[in-house]
Amino acid sequence: MSNAELDQPTREINRREFARTSVGVGFAAATLPIVAQTEVRTDSGGLTVGEVLIPVGDFKLPVYRALPAGRSNLPVVLVVSEVFGVHEHIADVARRFAKQGYLAIAPELFARQGDPTSYGEIAKLMAEVVSQAPDAQVMGDLDACVAWSRTQGGDTSRLGITGFCWGGRITWLYAAHQSAVKAGVAWYGRLTSPATPLQPQRPVELAARLQAPVLGLYGGKDDGIPLDSVEQMKAALAQGSAAARRSQFHVYPDAPHAFHADYRPTFRAAEAQDGWKRCLAWFKQHGAA
Repeated sequence: MSNAELDQPTREINRREFARTSVGVGFAAATLPIVAQTEVRTDSGGLTVGEVLIPVGDFKLPVYRALPAGRSNLPVVLVVSEVFGVHEHIADVARRFAKQGYLAIAPELFARQGDPTSYGEIAKLMAEVVSQAPDAQVMGDLDACVAWSRTQGGDTSRLGITGFCWGGRITWLYAAHQSAVKAGVAWYGRLTSPATPLQPQRPVELAARLQAPVLGLYGGKDDGIPLDSVEQMKAALAQGSAAARRSQFHVYPDAPHAFHADYRPTFRAAEAQDGWKRCLAWFKQHGAA
């Protein structure tokens, strides 16, 4: 994400770009109107990119993957989307990781429940798709992605995970679930949301079981994630596993929710750029690079 890219003017995205042809294409209808304050685009030069289908039992999980062309023995990063699924921005993030030498895997974890990009109302999307995706299913799908990456030139001894919003919560959960994870970076994921039968675990309750340190990147003006929940999580981490105690938070005082989402008016270029640098450094520090 160069300074030149971050200085480009505001762009309004035409509705025709929302046609869903495959993962990593267009944006979710629920995010209309899209007004990108910049046009941060990562080209695919030198990369192998596109959709693949990963077997999970009898199901074929659609995934956007990006990696340096012709290379193997690559560190692996799982990129977990927001509630809007694997759209153009998430695919771009995967390409950014690939440019850094990663095999980046962004799975469409709502594929069994429906197409999140087709929903025009966030409340309906949450009720019919997001809330119906069981945590156990998500953990299994991510495990399948890790197993698949080993057959595709991935080195899972250097495994990282990062996620945004809904994916931020999943990052905390997966760092407690999967012992192969070396590091996680959670971007403004909820920490203390009410539990449900399908999503029974809250990150604040899993601190004792973290198997990899997680860096939390949060906004001080996030209306949906109060700072007292961050403080609760810090306290839980301090009493948790060795990995939990190595976990850290960085709060951007003036940033709202979704400050990394460059296609939304919540985007904050300086905070997004700083968070990206911290993410890469965190993975390198903890053996996921």
